[in-house]
Amino acid sequence: MSYELIATLMFSSMMLMLLTGQRVFGAIGFVAVVASLLLWGDRGGFDLGFAAAMKLMKWYPLLTLPMFIFMGYVLSESKIADDLYKMFHVWMGGLRGGLAIGTIGLMVLVSAMNGLSVAGMAIGSTIALPELLKRGYDKRMVTGVIQAGSSLGILVPPSVVLVLYAMIARQPVGQLWLAGVIPGLMMATLFVIYIVVRCRANPDLGPILDPSERDMPRAEKMRYLRAGLLPIIIFATMMIPFVKGWTSLVESSAIGALAAFVAAVLKGRMTKEVFENSVRNTLGITCMFMWIILAALAFGAVFDGLGAVKAIEAVFTERLNLSPWTILILMQLSFILMGTFLDDTAMLVIVAPLYVPLVGELGFDLIWYGILYTITTQIAYMTPPFGYNLFLMRAMAPPEITLRDIYSSITPFVMIMVGALILVMAFPQIALWLPEYIYN
Repeated sequence: MSYELIATLMFSSMMLMLLTGQRVFGAIGFVAVVASLLLWGDRGGFDLGFAAAMKLMKWYPLLTLPMFIFMGYVLSESKIADDLYKMFHVWMGGLRGGLAIGTIGLMVLVSAMNGLSVAGMAIGSTIALPELLKRGYDKRMVTGVIQAGSSLGILVPPSVVLVLYAMIARQPVGQLWLAGVIPGLMMATLFVIYIVVRCRANPDLGPILDPSERDMPRAEKMRYLRAGLLPIIIFATMMIPFVKGWTSLVESSAIGALAAFVAAVLKGRMTKEVFENSVRNTLGITCMFMWIILAALAFGAVFDGLGAVKAIEAVFTERLNLSPWTILILMQLSFILMGTFLDDTAMLVIVAPLYVPLVGELGFDLIWYGILYTITTQIAYMTPPFGYNLFLMRAMAPPEITLRDIYSSITPFVMIMVGALILVMAFPQIALWLPEYIYN
């Protein structure tokens, strides 16, 4: 049996199991172990799973996962993240569309605290959305703002998904995080420019707040500013030592988790309920990621053993005579298709054993490709008719926001993200300049 046929059977079996409702890690791990048993016998099959588990347990940077997830949940559960929005509310309410711009700022900072797009969506829909609707903001624009802002969660460091990509692609996590900074801030800036232009053209979309809500003593405004800056200080306390080279990635993640915990204690918000919820959610998400990584390592080991990547590369480049850029674009289109029914981690784990080595064989930079992956999956999340974020937004939004409103709200933001993706593809240094500058 040829390598191409074995690879096709493995992928089709995996997709069939996913369509029957099996968990992602279970489907991928099962196909990997069964394939290794059939190819190399009992010893090969058992050794594959054991070797993948040992590789996972020995991967020291994996300790960053629970630390960053715990930090994000402490800041969220203790309502410290809410203070950010109050700060934007007071200081930016005098601008047309100011609260929508503040919401983008909130999303960027929440992304920097948590690293998960779902967390940004949850905070934006529960904190920002009711306030924006109550003050007369256009419902279609604000739902688009929250969905687009939450997309920054897996791009702005410390992105948990980029940690997963680093493990599978065997790339430095620190370089991937730094590579996401400029593209993430670029996308946030483009969102803000769009909001400003739309609200100037049609002031009813983002009215100025009533003076009674904005006029307050300067001391009171400064109090809100100090409260809102606390999460930024926590993030700086964690990231500056890492960027300067004073601490390792794991040590910085521990500093961030400890700083968030101490801040919640000092503000009197670290209750028993907050602590239990933070620990429970941290444990659940960390275990989910570890199972997914374990399955991906086992699946990738089968491909490495078969040499299937080189065979598939030969199919694309020699038999079909496709250029490397054509293959890369087809990969991105496949992410958009898969994003209609899978989340970002599932997409990565399913295609990483094939795509990541193939990208390397084609001569592309794997750090740069990791950023392309994150942007493309977020576009897929918001692409009708079955985008993951669209239905997540519908579940969290109030009844007056219909699914039709959500679909129409996201179009301009998807176009902006497509433009950002094209820019990063055309000019790789947008992503690569900062990690090269810091590490060199």
